Amino acid sequence: MRLEFVNRGPELQELDTAARRGGLVVVYGRRRIGKTRLLRNWLDRHGGLYSQAIEAGAEMQILQLWADIAPRMETPLAPRTWTDLLELLRTGIGRRALCIDEFPYLVAQDASIPSQIQKWLDHSQPRGSLLILAGSSTRMMGDLFLNRGAPLFGRAQKLLAIKPMSYGAFCDACGLDPRDIGTFEKFSCVGGVPRYWEFVEKRQTAVQLAEALFFDFAPYMEQEPDRLLRDEGVAGLNALAVLEAVGRGAERPSEIASRLATAQTNLSRLLQQLLDAALLHRELPFGESLRSTRKVLYRIQDPAVRFWFRVFSPHRSLWATYDLSQKRKLVHDHAATVFEDYCRARYPGASRYWEANCEFDLVAVDPDDSTRLVVGEVKFRAIPAAEKKRLTVSLRARWERAGLRAKYPRARFVVLDASAIG
Repeated sequence: MRLEFVNRGPELQELDTAARRGGLVVVYGRRRIGKTRLLRNWLDRHGGLYSQAIEAGAEMQILQLWADIAPRMETPLAPRTWTDLLELLRTGIGRRALCIDEFPYLVAQDASIPSQIQKWLDHSQPRGSLLILAGSSTRMMGDLFLNRGAPLFGRAQKLLAIKPMSYGAFCDACGLDPRDIGTFEKFSCVGGVPRYWEFVEKRQTAVQLAEALFFDFAPYMEQEPDRLLRDEGVAGLNALAVLEAVGRGAERPSEIASRLATAQTNLSRLLQQLLDAALLHRELPFGESLRSTRKVLYRIQDPAVRFWFRVFSPHRSLWATYDLSQKRKLVHDHAATVFEDYCRARYPGASRYWEANCEFDLVAVDPDDSTRLVVGEVKFRAIPAAEKKRLTVSLRARWERAGLRAKYPRARFVVLDASAIG
């Protein structure tokens, strides 16, 4: 279904503020996260210009950009080079905003473009105009604007990261009950990516949604990891192999290396690339840093991509042979991992904690009392009061054995079940 443009209030406010100041704004975020729709919505309301770069030679890219904006530029001239185009912008853009989407495509063809734009910004940009450069590759946009040696480093008044949308926004957009466990299972299949939400229907079950997106004939998500890796410039079978290993439960670096039959040191650069691309998330025990511990776990960050490697890839050949209860269990068990993330997000700075003889789903500084911790157990089901009490007693007993207790003697214990949804 085609969804209405919803949410993104803070992002729209940031663009409004930037328009009043003029200059350069950088917008980035993974493909299908809603960047283009956000920018087109804002530009339409402000009379701005928009062009999406194409993957082609430089001459064709210039022709395409000019074709997109020429009807509103009021000049019979046509540029042949980037120098020509920037000069026409100097004389014709006025106080308007211009967005060039998929900017890395242009730089891939002509590495001098950032330097030319730097010069234009410093000497030729019309007062009150706004240039928006957008891109889907988090890594490439970082290289272009966050690398101290890059020509455009420090030139942007704002670097606006477009993040996945929340569970609440998903429920609002799809008209679903946020307190229903089935709604959360659907969310776990699509995550915070609005493009995937268009496959959600009110009366379908989470299993039916998973089948529509992942398991039907020529499903939409079948090639999604390849597309995401290509966008981020992370090439090679090893990247997919790492994600396969993590999705199937190898969370420690040593386990990942073992699955790939390679030395752990050979994976350092690739793991960092996947972290930079926001495809992997690195977890440390609460209170630890990379300097203080070697206890590192890796998880696939996006719920839909996690589903691809945790459920779709291992079960794609046999899915059609499973009965409904088996399919429900696979979807539910995946949703439980997303629910843990959802519960931790309720407490700023929360993370898992593990040591030799105990593990906790959630540990965070208590927002009501900074001198104590919140220590939690997370269960993705409805728990009766009596069972919740038993789980709390067990949680307290495990905490008595934890080494972290010596540093944080005071703790409050919580058991979060499906009633925490919404």
